[in-house]
Amino acid sequence: MKKTALITAIVASAFSFSAFAATQVSKQEIDQFKLVKVGDINVSQSGGAISSPSDLHDALSAKADEKGGKYYHIVAAREHGPNFEAVAEVYKDANK
Repeated sequence: MKKTALITAIVASAFSFSAFAATQVSKQEIDQFKLVKVGDINVSQSGGAISSPSDLHDALSAKADEKGGKYYHIVAAREHGPNFEAVAEVYKDANK
């Protein structure tokens, strides 16, 4: 139940960010748009630095941008005490 709520919150938070930030995509979108994998990222902080799904989205988006990606797909995410952590794959458009 907790995982479902976390993933729902992450997906909902994805709609509240600027067009310049990397955005979250589904596995279906990766296949449909033939996105090219750039690499993997992970986000994990202690002390409550990433204490909400929106903080997690911000951190993943920033790391995906640093890798040169335009999109990311969360492979695993969890709440660990007061912190959220995640592993994601980073993608870019096939033609760019």
